[in-house]
Amino acid sequence: MNEMSSILSEPIIRLGATVISLGQMLAFGALVFVGLLIALVVALWRSAKARAAAAAETAEQARDTEARMADILQSQAEMQGRMGAIAEVFGARQAELTQSIGQRLDAMTGRLGQTMSEQTKSTHESLAKLQERLAVIDTAQGNIQSLAGQVVQLQAILSNKQTRGAFGQSRMEAIVADGLPMGSYEFQATLSNGSRPDCLIRMPNDAPSLAIDAKFPLEAWNAIRAAEGADLQKVAAQAFRRDIEVHIRDISDKYLLQGETQDTAFMFVPSESVFAEIHENFEALVQRAHRARVVIVSPSLLMLSIQVIQAILKDARMREQAHLIQGEVVRLMEDVARVDERVRKLQGHFSQAAKDIDDILVSTSKVTKRGQKIESLEFAAPTAGDAQSEAPADPRRRTADSKTGQLRLRVVEDGE
Repeated sequence: MNEMSSILSEPIIRLGATVISLGQMLAFGALVFVGLLIALVVALWRSAKARAAAAAETAEQARDTEARMADILQSQAEMQGRMGAIAEVFGARQAELTQSIGQRLDAMTGRLGQTMSEQTKSTHESLAKLQERLAVIDTAQGNIQSLAGQVVQLQAILSNKQTRGAFGQSRMEAIVADGLPMGSYEFQATLSNGSRPDCLIRMPNDAPSLAIDAKFPLEAWNAIRAAEGADLQKVAAQAFRRDIEVHIRDISDKYLLQGETQDTAFMFVPSESVFAEIHENFEALVQRAHRARVVIVSPSLLMLSIQVIQAILKDARMREQAHLIQGEVVRLMEDVARVDERVRKLQGHFSQAAKDIDDILVSTSKVTKRGQKIESLEFAAPTAGDAQSEAPADPRRRTADSKTGQLRLRVVEDGE
């Protein structure tokens, strides 16, 4: 017993100044167990009471449910009667609705048929117009393909140095031939130093001829266009500048001959875009060409220059023919003076003819008066004036009057 008491009094847990022994721990556990047992009993009692209340409530709900089911069955019977009446009404309404829907479907079918026919007609017309436009598009496509082929041919021409030179030569020749008369220009003429410019324009008044060169170097220009990167473009630009300088120097050395050609020669550039690019980005080349007395011309500038030369040639031809024109004017003035003299003579003849007609009218008036006197049988002695008027005329006057009458007759015949 003492050992048991010592075991139960042995401390197990120390909480601050409080020491809890094993006996205290067991007593506390017994109290906890009794409390739990009491709580379990109370819980079981409450659960039984709750089940009894639930059973009573369930029975009450079952009675309410049976009453409600009876009401539902009664309502269902009433509903079945009402549903039968509603079914009859719905059947009649459904028949009417079916008939109305049938009529509307028939009308809609007619309208749809008409609309479909109109739509079909419109579709056929649209298809016909579409076919016409497709035909136009096919024609345009054919023209585009033809143009593409021509562009390819032009690219092939420009890719070859010889054919490219021939292309520039042909453009220059077309411009010159369209603007100047035959004989005022010559293609591929030979100068005294053996050089042959592409065109030599003969200036008037034995002035020196104008030389035109059409062999523009485009290899370095194409290299500039094809270069990628600033370094390659710079190298290509230097090559282009070098080729143009060499070409300008060749034109100045070969085609500028004292007394044989003009002091200025033309360097023809067959492209307006290349011409604009040179003046925009290669101003030093333009200045060098001016110093070398070489003018860089595009097709439009060459055409304008040819028009100016044409005006100069026309003015020179008019100056050459000025003496002939003056001679013709002198002869024309002589003819005008001769016509004026003859008109004045004709005017005198007409004046004399008018005087003679007045005299004839006087005589006819006297004859008329004598006829009237004869008709009224009024005779009187002739007066001195009548005797003089009826006296025979002088033979010389008669001859002159005869010649005047013949002259008047001849003038009248000429006038007729």
